[in-house]
Amino acid sequence: MAVQLDMTGRVALVTGGTKGIGRAIAAAFAAAGAQVVTCARSEVDDPEPGTTHLRCDVRDPDSVREMVDRLLAQHGRLDVAVNNAGGAPYAMAADASPRFHDKIFALNLSGPLLVAQAANAAMQQQETGGAIVNISSVSALRPSPGTAAYGAAKAGLDSLTRSLAVEWAPKVRLNSINVGLCRTELTGDHYGGDETVAAIERTIPLGRMARPQEIANVALFLASDLASYVSGAAVECHGGGEPPIFLTATQNS
Repeated sequence: MAVQLDMTGRVALVTGGTKGIGRAIAAAFAAAGAQVVTCARSEVDDPEPGTTHLRCDVRDPDSVREMVDRLLAQHGRLDVAVNNAGGAPYAMAADASPRFHDKIFALNLSGPLLVAQAANAAMQQQETGGAIVNISSVSALRPSPGTAAYGAAKAGLDSLTRSLAVEWAPKVRLNSINVGLCRTELTGDHYGGDETVAAIERTIPLGRMARPQEIANVALFLASDLASYVSGAAVECHGGGEPPIFLTATQNS
């Protein structure tokens, strides 16, 4: 028997929900019946069907507060918040400026905390509470050369998730997803051409990068009643991870 995740009557916020993984998450929640609000720093010309959009800079406390207030005024409640906004350009730590690192930490750690605080304030007043899902990364779990500050911020996000799951229980559940390599519209720009992407995919045990919908499915599960006893967890969604490099050396010797 197929299991259907029904989010009818629930209101979900997805930060950075207008492209890539965030857009797939917004679409998955809308398809499950939720009223979905996305936010980003800019307006969007082609919102995902079934969603509405609010401008917000998640790094700015006033912007976050105003955005959540507008969402509550429009919908009257907030059941799910997915902290998806994040990312970092490639830069070696020795060469990056303090301002660069501050921006990376603000987007990937401080911003999710600000959104979570605002969401929690609303959820604690609701009889049914709510769920917060933080989109983290495998960069939190292993060395992240070229994106060291990003990896450190995502490790902090996992730690934050565990702590807030204790502080805000029992009304609000918090979980994170350690996302591995995923094909999006920016995959070619980030990793190179098709041959390079194919070579990278051969290193993944499942033989390919994730599709955004697969990450969205995990987020939808963690926010749903099927995960009603899951809180403070970090779910690794990475296709089996990265085999130890010494195995390649021994195979080639």
